[in-house]
Amino acid sequence: MMINGDTLRDAYISGANNITNNKQKIDELNVFPVPDGDTGTNMSMTINNAGKELSRLKNETVDKVAGTAASAFLRGARGNSGVILSLLFRGFAKGLKGKTEMGAAEFVESLGLGVEAAYKAVMKPTEGTILTVARVAHEKAKKCESTDFLTVFDVALDGAREALASTPEILPVLKKAGVVDAGGQGFVTVLEGMRSVFADGIIIESAAAQAKPAAKKENYNAAAEFDTEITFTYCTEFIVKKDGECDPKLLRAYLETIGDSCVVVDDDSIIKVHVHTDHPGKAIEKGLTFGSLINMKIENMREQHEQAKQDNDQTKEVNTDSKGTAYSPVKKEKEFGFVSVCVGAGLEELFTQLGADQLVSGGQTMNPSTDDILRAIELTPANTVYVLPNNKNIIMAAEMAVPLSTRKVIVLHTKTVPMGVSAMLAFDPDSDADSNAIAMNSAAEGVATGQITFAARDSDFDGFKIKEGDILAMENGKLSFTDGDFMHAATRLTRNMVKRDTSFITLFYGDSVTEQQAESVKAQLEEKVADDIEISIVNGGQPIYYFIISVE
Repeated sequence: MMINGDTLRDAYISGANNITNNKQKIDELNVFPVPDGDTGTNMSMTINNAGKELSRLKNETVDKVAGTAASAFLRGARGNSGVILSLLFRGFAKGLKGKTEMGAAEFVESLGLGVEAAYKAVMKPTEGTILTVARVAHEKAKKCESTDFLTVFDVALDGAREALASTPEILPVLKKAGVVDAGGQGFVTVLEGMRSVFADGIIIESAAAQAKPAAKKENYNAAAEFDTEITFTYCTEFIVKKDGECDPKLLRAYLETIGDSCVVVDDDSIIKVHVHTDHPGKAIEKGLTFGSLINMKIENMREQHEQAKQDNDQTKEVNTDSKGTAYSPVKKEKEFGFVSVCVGAGLEELFTQLGADQLVSGGQTMNPSTDDILRAIELTPANTVYVLPNNKNIIMAAEMAVPLSTRKVIVLHTKTVPMGVSAMLAFDPDSDADSNAIAMNSAAEGVATGQITFAARDSDFDGFKIKEGDILAMENGKLSFTDGDFMHAATRLTRNMVKRDTSFITLFYGDSVTEQQAESVKAQLEEKVADDIEISIVNGGQPIYYFIISVE
């Protein structure tokens, strides 16, 4: 059994639909109860980024299909799980380079290259995750002596399932929570969707497909449909507001003598006119004899047609972001530029004031894709662009944008908003790019971050019995304690974070906190910390977190 390009294309689509249908179940496997960019959602959005491009491929090789999918996955990668998934399929595509069809041997080799690419990209690979699941799948397939593709694929899938079931034994936190690894489950779900095509020729349908509206024609332009010679030059449209009784048929009869594609529709008060003609003035003059005119529009179809052809020829040169919006890289007008990821009106204003050229909306619950970050980079008019992810789950997606950009990109490892702010403040315009990167990363590491949020689900985590809705206090990403009141938690956590050399405390309050509440927390802290520590409050406007606390 050999797999051709059309079958592989359908398998990718089926795998994407399967994880989309099950993303909520995968999201619920996340152990940490903080609301975040959930694994199932991130992996689903990553793999679905290829849907439109794959649907256009007909009678192509497995090389072409796998390469197209890998490129789209990479650009659409969201969160660490999405990036790792994209890397698995990127390596997979490398193994199919130059191949027309895929058999058992090609599958095993390609899967191995995918696993290798994913492990290399992760600085400190953690076993008991999607990496383990993919690796074991490859190891099992490699040992299989069969030359039948489906047999070998099933061995790999069974290996992936076995490895997934073992993840709680490898990671104690999973065992305590009674769940398997979410990323690993996502990978198995994709493989199961692909098997439906390989084994039965059936594409698993997306649960949302039946509710999907009819696709709209993109960038519709009437002139673009004329592939033959255009008889008349001007598309002329207007509406006549009738002056008393009149016969629209007479207007139509006249228009047909000076053009074609004539449409005249009327009701009790108006006549709507559309005609292609070389004499739009005559059409308008005749319309005036029937009443007053409104909504007049005249377009040169020959010019539109030429422009449409040029636009079509240039399509490959125009980039699009994850929403399909076209953009082109801007000119490099300065040496350094900055892209910051954040969410919340106050935080956006702050980073803009600090010098950010472009802002990418994102953080917890909405990790931006590699393409979103790449777009911001390409719209920054600088030779060197520093990217501040400000979230640990966005760093990998940002790094994937580096080789895709037309300019030098340095991704700073800012895992929180306070780290991003400190990094921006440490920038020296008189220093070189690499020296600045070192200084900015060092400044980011020197700030401590506190976060006050709520539990999105019940959990037994790190010795805490957590109920949905509990207030969670985190210090540098680790759960410090739980509370019943977010203001009390903010005060307590900040006091715990203060050290002998602390000079500054900044409280960024979220969209669900009033200024009065923030002032109250500040007042309590002023009573309980040293007088020489400067305390500031900033309306960050961020969702999810009542307070983001910077201590330095």
